[in-house]
Amino acid sequence: MALLDVCRLSDWDKTDDFSAERASVDKINHYNFAALRPEFAVPLGVDPVEFLKPFSDSEDGVRIKLNHGTTTLAFKFRHGVMVAVDSRASAGSYIDTQMFKKVIEINPYLLGTMSGSAADCVYWERLLAKECRIYKLRNKERISVSAASKLLANMVVGYRGMGLSMGTMICGWDKKGPGLYYVDDNDFG
Repeated sequence: MALLDVCRLSDWDKTDDFSAERASVDKINHYNFAALRPEFAVPLGVDPVEFLKPFSDSEDGVRIKLNHGTTTLAFKFRHGVMVAVDSRASAGSYIDTQMFKKVIEINPYLLGTMSGSAADCVYWERLLAKECRIYKLRNKERISVSAASKLLANMVVGYRGMGLSMGTMICGWDKKGPGLYYVDDNDFG
């Protein structure tokens, strides 16, 4: 009952017509890990679709609006690039940690910032670091900042529209001087 009070569901009615056929939670043991069909525990009398509608954008289905945002700043100037990021990582509407490292070192001359899904950003920037190392071994010189950002953009373009959530700034120093480029899952800037 306390969870329903916290969620402000004062109109909850125990005499709802929720039946065992409609919800598997009416069964005694709904945490059946050996079941052929996975089941979720839902409080009795609460319809999950109706419960989630206030957090949804559309009427036809439940798509939860995620409140998200991160701050990553990078400034290119004559003598280099200055990068500043926040350190808060969230998991949905909950703060996971206040000390998350959102700057990834690709090599000693290249950095990448993270915004979006941490898993996506870390994976693609580590893959970029590997490709930059291979480039250096093959060509006996390090990759330029623009070439590294273009390489990352070309790697993620095949996954456009597939749920990838990544926005990163590739910044660093090469023979041309300081460089700063933005790459995300939808566009290359």
